[in-house]
Formats: sequence, C-alpha cells, structure tokens
Amino acid sequence: MYFLSEELFFPPVSEADSDGILAVGGDLSPERLLLAYRSGIFPWFEADEPIIWWSPNPRMVLFLDELVVSKSMRNILNRNSFKVTFNQNFREVISNCQKIKRNGQNGTWITNDMIEAYCKLNELGIAKSVEVWLNDTLVGGVYGIDLGTVFCGESMFSYVSNASKVAFIALVNQLKAAHYKVLDCQVYNEHLESLGCREIERTDFMELLKN
Repeated sequence: MYFLSEELFFPPVSEADSDGILAVGGDLSPERLLLAYRSGIFPWFEADEPIIWWSPNPRMVLFLDELVVSKSMRNILNRNSFKVTFNQNFREVISNCQKIKRNGQNGTWITNDMIEAYCKLNELGIAKSVEVWLNDTLVGGVYGIDLGTVFCGESMFSYVSNASKVAFIALVNQLKAAHYKVLDCQVYNEHLESLGCREIERTDFMELLKN
C-alpha cells in the first residue's frame, strides 16, 4: 500500500492488494481525481478514515449492448410516468445519494468533502448526472465521471420503485448513442448483475481505458 504525498502520482494498479486497495492519502483535487479515474482508480472511504484509493480485480462493468431490461421494466418505461433530464441538478443527485438509506450500511462513503470535490468536477464538465422526476419531484438519479468513451458510474438513489433503474437505463442509452465503449460499475453487486453488468479482469479494463 502506498502513502501519497502532495505529488500528483499513483502507483501502478497492479500494486493493489487482494481487496483492491492501492493507496492512502493525497487529496480530492480535480487534477488528482481525473488522474485517478483515467488510471483505473477511484476513492472510497468513510468520514472518519483517510482517503483510500481502490482498483479492484475483477472489475464490474456493463458493455452497453448487454443491458438487460426486463419485460416489467419495459412496461414502466412505456408508460412515460417519469421524466428524465441530464446534468441539470448534479448537486441534488449526489446529495441524495449521500442521504439515501442502504441495506447493510450504517453510514455513507459520500462525505461532504466528496460532494464538494465532485461538484467541482461537474463544473468542469467531467462529472455528470441523470435525474428522474415524478410530478416535478426528484425521485431518482445516478452520477459518475465522463472519460470520453468510458463512463465511470459512482452512485444511484431511488425514492420510488424503479426510479434508479430508469436513470441507469437512460444513462446507458445516452452512452450507447454516443458510441461509448463501457460503463464502469466498479465492484460486484446482485442489482448490477441483474441489469447485465459482469466482472472482467482488471487488465482488460485497463486496456479499455487506454484504447
């Protein structure tokens, strides 16, 4: 494990431990965050911890053509009950991702410092969001880092059933239309798998980033 200084540097991702932890320390400046994502690395830590940088192996991704939309979800989308916007309320999306209660989690890894750091990235056009509305109320969304042909998804939230799925599907459709290669989902969970995401070797993910 590396302890970072003020120098803008990350070690090779092959140096990460078996859990995926690569380095500790540094800062959340736009320059360091952008270098991290371009290098296959992301921050993930709680408020009482130092900044911890991860590059897990395997890596959970969605190849856009492999998106799974169930029949019931298609029916929901066809009803047009939800309105979807793109990058209109980034701060509200990330703030709600911070607040939402998640099974098995007592706190949140989206600290106030993380919110401010990612809002700066949003102002620079690097971090982007999808918003889902029901009767003019924000009920779901997703945000992440846009690297040009790879989008690194960070977090989703939902206050009504299926709102986060609507956001996820809308994001994938937008990325697909713009000829992106892959949506990075970082680490495995069953919900992502149900949407068509799968694990690949970290070396394969790094090739996607390079190319």
